[in-house]
Amino acid sequence: AAEDADITLRLHETLWPKLNETPALVSVYQDIELPLLSVLSEVERNGALVDGSLLAEQSAEIAARLEELKQAAYEIADGEFNLDSTKQLQEVFYEKLQLPVLKKTPGGKPSTAEPVLQDLAAQGHELPTLLLEYRSLAKLRSTYTEKLPLQINQKTGRIHTSYHQAVAATGRLSSSDPNLQNIPIRTAEGRRIRQAFVAPRGRRLIAADYSQIELRIMAALSKDEAMLEAFNTQTDIHKLTAAKVYKVALDEVDREMRAKAKMVNFGILYGISAFGLQQRLNIPRSEANLLIENYYEKYPGVRAYIDKTIRFAEEHEYVKTQTGRRRQLRDINSRNRSLKNAAERLAMN
Repeated sequence: AAEDADITLRLHETLWPKLNETPALVSVYQDIELPLLSVLSEVERNGALVDGSLLAEQSAEIAARLEELKQAAYEIADGEFNLDSTKQLQEVFYEKLQLPVLKKTPGGKPSTAEPVLQDLAAQGHELPTLLLEYRSLAKLRSTYTEKLPLQINQKTGRIHTSYHQAVAATGRLSSSDPNLQNIPIRTAEGRRIRQAFVAPRGRRLIAADYSQIELRIMAALSKDEAMLEAFNTQTDIHKLTAAKVYKVALDEVDREMRAKAKMVNFGILYGISAFGLQQRLNIPRSEANLLIENYYEKYPGVRAYIDKTIRFAEEHEYVKTQTGRRRQLRDINSRNRSLKNAAERLAMN
């Protein structure tokens, strides 16, 4: 404890003068991070109440399903093999079943990585489809249904995760031992894991979320007139974007068009490329390019704000939030195009 106090003081004496050179960062430290410290400490001490028996029940069900998938895989391959062995998978996929080789590993072997499995599954091949489900369930079981019950504190009956303020480069919180921020929500099994987090008798869990917060922030920062008007008049922003990028009337927008526009809305905020949009929406590259071009044409304020942000990053090698938090971007002026593109996406993010 004495050493901890000593080192903390030495760090303070070294870092505080440097921090003082940038008043905005002093404000982030004093007005945001320090007050948050006691809040997070209390949240960690309180912990999360977890129903271990519910997780055990789900774990047994997943184990049974994994066995079913194994047997189905053996039947397709006409023999037993280790579903977790890359070497054996390569043999079954590419030698026994003669599946098309879509990508190779750095060592020159046919790849069985997840993106390759997804592409093969999309082509209608049965074993890759089955293997994707197997891997997803196996990960859920090893990471959550088997592990979480072991992390329940015997005295409190709760899981006490650790929240970190200074790990994520963006200033977001991160969670470890265990990581409670990555429990899947899009699959039925993931949602069931979340159901194991319960409230004590006589209490309730409340879920609160901002409505389209990233888009509202972009509207406020970019001052794009069309986007501001949409929020001020409470127009469905995804429906409006669909109408704009597909150049149709608002009442002609169908569900599929709205879903694609939603992906465009959020994707552009985080620097998605035409290639990325093509992959996400499973559409031709030409359509992805057109969607992005039409978006920028209809929301010129967003385009101008993004360009301004990247120019600032190129000049200063960092970007900053409204409160003054900074993110360093050393590669923003790199001659390596892929490094520069990645830095530009981080700047927009």
